[in-house]
Amino acid sequence: METLGLCLLSALICCYYFWIRNIYRKNSGDPGPPAAGGERPRPGAAALLVTAHPDDECMFFAPALLRLAGRGLSVHLLCLSTGNFYKQGDVRKKELLQSCAVLGIPSSRVTILDHSDLPDNPRVQWDPALIAMLILRHVQIHHISLVLTFDEDGVSGHANHIALYYAIRKLHSEKKLPNGCQALVLQSTNVLRKYISILDLPISWLRPHYVMYILHSWEYQQAKKAMYCHQSQLLWFRHLYLYISRYMFINTFHLMSQ
Repeated sequence: METLGLCLLSALICCYYFWIRNIYRKNSGDPGPPAAGGERPRPGAAALLVTAHPDDECMFFAPALLRLAGRGLSVHLLCLSTGNFYKQGDVRKKELLQSCAVLGIPSSRVTILDHSDLPDNPRVQWDPALIAMLILRHVQIHHISLVLTFDEDGVSGHANHIALYYAIRKLHSEKKLPNGCQALVLQSTNVLRKYISILDLPISWLRPHYVMYILHSWEYQQAKKAMYCHQSQLLWFRHLYLYISRYMFINTFHLMSQ
Protein backbone atom coordinates (compact mmCIF):
# COMPACT_ATOMS: atom_id res chain seq x y z
CA MET A 1 0.00 0.00 0.00
CA GLU A 2 2.85 2.35 0.84
CA THR A 3 4.44 1.73 -2.58
CA LEU A 4 1.09 2.29 -4.32
CA GLY A 5 0.62 5.55 -2.41
CA LEU A 6 4.07 6.78 -3.45
CA CYS A 7 3.35 5.88 -7.08
CA LEU A 8 0.06 7.78 -7.02
CA LEU A 9 1.73 10.78 -5.39
CA SER A 10 4.48 10.74 -8.02
CA ALA A 11 1.89 10.53 -10.79
CA LEU A 12 0.00 13.49 -9.36
CA ILE A 13 3.21 15.53 -9.10
CA CYS A 14 4.09 14.71 -12.72
CA CYS A 15 0.60 15.66 -13.91
CA TYR A 16 0.81 18.94 -12.00
CA TYR A 17 4.23 19.66 -13.50
CA PHE A 18 3.07 19.08 -17.08
CA TRP A 19 -0.08 21.11 -16.45
CA ILE A 20 2.00 24.05 -15.25
CA ARG A 21 4.34 23.71 -18.24
CA ASN A 22 1.44 23.61 -20.67
CA ILE A 23 -0.19 26.72 -19.16
CA TYR A 24 3.19 28.47 -19.14
CA ARG A 25 3.74 27.80 -22.83
CA LYS A 26 0.27 29.07 -23.72
CA ASN A 27 0.46 32.25 -21.64
CA SER A 28 4.09 33.34 -21.40
CA GLY A 29 3.89 35.02 -24.78
CA ASP A 30 0.76 37.02 -23.91
CA PRO A 31 1.08 40.26 -25.90
CA GLY A 32 -0.76 42.31 -23.30
CA PRO A 33 -4.19 43.71 -22.58
CA PRO A 34 -6.50 44.81 -25.37
CA ALA A 35 -7.11 48.52 -25.68
CA ALA A 36 -10.49 50.21 -25.67
CA GLY A 37 -12.79 48.70 -28.25
CA GLY A 38 -10.97 45.34 -28.11
CA GLU A 39 -7.92 46.39 -30.15
CA ARG A 40 -4.37 45.73 -29.03
CA PRO A 41 -2.33 48.79 -28.01
CA ARG A 42 -0.18 49.94 -30.90
CA PRO A 43 3.63 49.73 -30.56
CA GLY A 44 4.88 53.04 -29.25
CA ALA A 45 1.82 53.61 -27.05
CA ALA A 46 2.61 54.80 -23.54
CA ALA A 47 2.01 52.95 -20.27
CA LEU A 48 2.41 54.38 -16.76
CA LEU A 49 3.18 52.38 -13.63
CA VAL A 50 2.33 54.24 -10.40
CA THR A 51 4.16 53.02 -7.29
CA ALA A 52 4.59 54.21 -3.72
CA HIS A 53 8.25 53.37 -3.03
CA PRO A 54 11.50 52.50 -4.78
CA ASP A 55 11.63 48.68 -5.21
CA ASP A 56 7.84 48.33 -5.72
CA GLU A 57 8.52 48.23 -9.45
CA CYS A 58 10.61 45.04 -9.32
CA MET A 59 9.17 43.35 -6.22
CA PHE A 60 5.62 43.40 -7.55
CA PHE A 61 5.42 44.56 -11.19
CA ALA A 62 8.49 43.13 -12.97
CA PRO A 63 6.52 40.65 -15.16
CA ALA A 64 4.23 43.39 -16.47
CA LEU A 65 7.04 45.90 -17.01
CA LEU A 66 9.26 43.48 -18.89
CA ARG A 67 6.38 42.27 -21.06
CA LEU A 68 5.12 45.76 -21.89
CA ALA A 69 8.60 47.09 -22.64
CA GLY A 70 9.25 44.02 -24.77
CA ARG A 71 6.19 44.84 -26.86
CA GLY A 72 7.61 48.23 -27.74
CA LEU A 73 5.43 50.30 -25.42
CA SER A 74 6.92 53.47 -23.98
CA VAL A 75 6.83 52.59 -20.28
CA HIS A 76 6.91 55.38 -17.67
CA LEU A 77 7.21 55.13 -13.89
CA LEU A 78 5.79 57.57 -11.36
CA CYS A 79 7.07 56.80 -7.85
CA LEU A 80 5.32 58.92 -5.24
CA SER A 81 8.02 58.83 -2.55
CA THR A 82 11.77 58.44 -2.18
CA GLY A 83 11.36 55.64 0.37
CA ASN A 84 12.87 57.78 3.10
CA PHE A 85 11.32 56.00 6.11
CA TYR A 86 14.80 55.00 7.34
CA LYS A 87 16.47 58.17 6.01
CA GLN A 88 17.80 56.41 2.90
CA GLY A 89 15.89 58.45 0.35
CA ASP A 90 18.90 59.67 -1.64
CA VAL A 91 20.35 56.16 -1.89
CA ARG A 92 17.02 54.64 -2.83
CA LYS A 93 16.44 57.13 -5.65
CA LYS A 94 19.71 56.06 -7.26
CA GLU A 95 18.84 52.40 -6.77
CA LEU A 96 15.45 52.93 -8.41
CA LEU A 97 17.00 54.45 -11.52
CA GLN A 98 19.41 51.50 -11.77
CA SER A 99 16.55 49.01 -11.38
CA CYS A 100 14.45 50.76 -14.03
CA ALA A 101 17.36 50.68 -16.47
CA VAL A 102 17.50 46.89 -16.06
CA LEU A 103 13.72 46.68 -16.61
CA GLY A 104 13.92 48.72 -19.81
CA ILE A 105 12.76 52.09 -18.45
CA PRO A 106 15.25 54.90 -19.14
CA SER A 107 15.79 57.57 -16.48
CA SER A 108 14.05 60.14 -18.70
CA ARG A 109 10.79 58.25 -18.13
CA VAL A 110 11.19 57.90 -14.35
CA THR A 111 9.68 60.51 -12.02
CA ILE A 112 10.38 60.28 -8.28
CA LEU A 113 8.41 62.65 -6.07
CA ASP A 114 9.38 63.91 -2.63
CA HIS A 115 6.16 65.55 -1.51
CA SER A 116 5.81 66.61 2.12
CA ASP A 117 2.23 65.27 2.23
CA LEU A 118 3.27 61.88 0.83
CA PRO A 119 5.89 60.54 3.23
CA ASP A 120 7.05 56.93 3.14
CA ASN A 121 5.17 55.85 6.24
CA PRO A 122 2.54 53.10 6.59
CA ARG A 123 0.95 55.04 9.46
CA VAL A 124 0.29 58.12 7.33
CA GLN A 125 -2.86 58.13 5.20
CA TRP A 126 -2.09 59.67 1.83
CA ASP A 127 -4.76 61.91 0.32
CA PRO A 128 -6.26 60.18 -2.77
CA ALA A 129 -7.32 63.56 -4.21
CA LEU A 130 -3.73 64.84 -4.14
CA ILE A 131 -2.41 61.62 -5.67
CA ALA A 132 -5.12 61.67 -8.33
CA MET A 133 -4.10 65.20 -9.35
CA LEU A 134 -0.42 64.19 -9.62
CA ILE A 135 -1.25 61.08 -11.66
CA LEU A 136 -3.61 62.91 -14.00
CA ARG A 137 -0.98 65.55 -14.72
CA HIS A 138 1.49 62.78 -15.61
CA VAL A 139 -1.05 60.99 -17.81
CA GLN A 140 -1.81 64.18 -19.74
CA ILE A 141 1.81 65.28 -20.20
CA HIS A 142 2.99 61.90 -21.48
CA HIS A 143 -0.17 60.91 -23.40
CA ILE A 144 -0.59 57.73 -21.35
CA SER A 145 -3.04 55.11 -22.62
CA LEU A 146 -2.53 52.47 -19.90
CA VAL A 147 -2.12 53.01 -16.13
CA LEU A 148 -1.07 50.23 -13.77
CA THR A 149 -1.01 50.24 -9.98
CA PHE A 150 -2.00 48.23 -6.90
CA ASP A 151 -5.49 46.98 -6.06
CA GLU A 152 -7.42 47.82 -2.89
CA ASP A 153 -5.34 45.36 -0.82
CA GLY A 154 -2.01 46.68 -2.04
CA VAL A 155 -0.44 43.17 -2.28
CA SER A 156 1.24 43.61 1.10
CA GLY A 157 -1.49 45.65 2.77
CA HIS A 158 0.74 48.74 2.93
CA ALA A 159 -1.39 51.88 3.40
CA ASN A 160 0.66 53.83 0.85
CA HIS A 161 0.04 51.14 -1.79
CA ILE A 162 -3.67 51.13 -1.10
CA ALA A 163 -3.87 54.92 -1.40
CA LEU A 164 -2.75 54.64 -5.03
CA TYR A 165 -5.68 52.39 -5.83
CA TYR A 166 -8.18 54.87 -4.38
CA ALA A 167 -6.57 57.71 -6.32
CA ILE A 168 -6.95 55.81 -9.61
CA ARG A 169 -10.44 54.77 -8.53
CA LYS A 170 -11.30 58.44 -8.06
CA LEU A 171 -9.99 59.41 -11.49
CA HIS A 172 -11.85 56.55 -13.12
CA SER A 173 -15.18 57.07 -11.34
CA GLU A 174 -15.10 60.80 -12.07
CA LYS A 175 -14.26 60.06 -15.73
CA LYS A 176 -11.15 62.24 -15.63
CA LEU A 177 -8.88 59.82 -17.44
CA PRO A 178 -8.53 60.59 -21.16
CA ASN A 179 -10.70 58.65 -23.60
CA GLY A 180 -9.19 55.26 -24.31
CA CYS A 181 -6.96 55.30 -21.21
CA GLN A 182 -7.36 52.05 -19.29
CA ALA A 183 -6.52 51.40 -15.64
CA LEU A 184 -5.27 47.97 -14.53
CA VAL A 185 -4.87 46.98 -10.88
CA LEU A 186 -2.54 44.23 -9.71
CA GLN A 187 -4.40 41.38 -8.04
CA SER A 188 -3.48 40.68 -4.43
CA THR A 189 -3.46 37.05 -3.30
CA ASN A 190 -3.58 35.30 0.04
CA VAL A 191 -0.29 34.56 1.81
CA LEU A 192 -0.15 30.93 0.69
CA ARG A 193 -0.49 31.81 -3.00
CA LYS A 194 1.86 34.74 -2.66
CA TYR A 195 4.73 32.52 -1.57
CA ILE A 196 4.47 29.41 -3.74
CA SER A 197 6.37 30.93 -6.64
CA ILE A 198 5.59 29.56 -10.12
CA LEU A 199 3.42 26.83 -8.56
CA ASP A 200 0.69 29.46 -8.37
CA LEU A 201 0.46 29.51 -12.17
CA PRO A 202 -2.51 27.09 -12.55
CA ILE A 203 -4.44 28.93 -9.83
CA SER A 204 -3.71 32.30 -11.44
CA TRP A 205 -4.79 30.93 -14.79
CA LEU A 206 -8.08 29.55 -13.44
CA ARG A 207 -8.99 32.56 -11.32
CA PRO A 208 -10.78 35.50 -13.01
CA HIS A 209 -8.39 38.11 -14.41
CA TYR A 210 -8.24 40.57 -17.29
CA VAL A 211 -4.65 39.97 -18.32
CA MET A 212 -1.78 37.80 -17.07
CA TYR A 213 1.95 38.29 -17.60
CA ILE A 214 4.37 35.40 -17.05
CA LEU A 215 8.13 35.60 -17.31
CA HIS A 216 10.43 33.22 -19.13
CA SER A 217 13.41 31.97 -17.13
CA TRP A 218 15.79 34.50 -18.70
CA GLU A 219 13.34 37.32 -18.02
CA TYR A 220 13.12 36.21 -14.42
CA GLN A 221 16.90 36.60 -14.21
CA GLN A 222 16.43 40.15 -15.45
CA ALA A 223 13.78 40.81 -12.78
CA LYS A 224 16.08 39.40 -10.13
CA LYS A 225 18.93 41.59 -11.37
CA ALA A 226 16.64 44.62 -11.03
CA MET A 227 15.91 43.70 -7.42
CA TYR A 228 19.63 43.36 -6.72
CA CYS A 229 19.97 47.03 -7.65
CA HIS A 230 18.15 47.83 -4.39
CA GLN A 231 21.09 46.85 -2.19
CA SER A 232 19.88 48.98 0.72
CA GLN A 233 16.73 46.84 0.92
CA LEU A 234 18.22 43.38 0.47
CA LEU A 235 17.69 41.98 3.94
CA TRP A 236 17.78 38.19 4.31
CA PHE A 237 14.03 37.73 3.81
CA ARG A 238 14.10 39.66 0.54
CA HIS A 239 16.71 37.27 -0.81
CA LEU A 240 14.20 34.53 -0.01
CA TYR A 241 11.41 36.58 -1.60
CA LEU A 242 13.22 36.50 -4.96
CA TYR A 243 12.69 32.75 -5.17
CA ILE A 244 9.36 32.12 -3.46
CA SER A 245 7.18 35.09 -4.45
CA ARG A 246 4.78 34.52 -7.33
CA TYR A 247 5.06 38.26 -8.11
CA MET A 248 8.60 37.68 -9.38
CA PHE A 249 7.13 35.39 -12.06
CA ILE A 250 3.43 36.18 -12.49
CA ASN A 251 1.27 39.31 -12.61
CA THR A 252 -2.50 39.15 -12.97
CA PHE A 253 -4.54 42.31 -13.34
CA HIS A 254 -8.16 43.36 -13.10
CA LEU A 255 -9.49 46.05 -15.40
CA MET A 256 -10.89 48.89 -13.34
CA SER A 257 -14.54 49.31 -14.24
CA GLN A 258 -17.43 51.40 -12.96
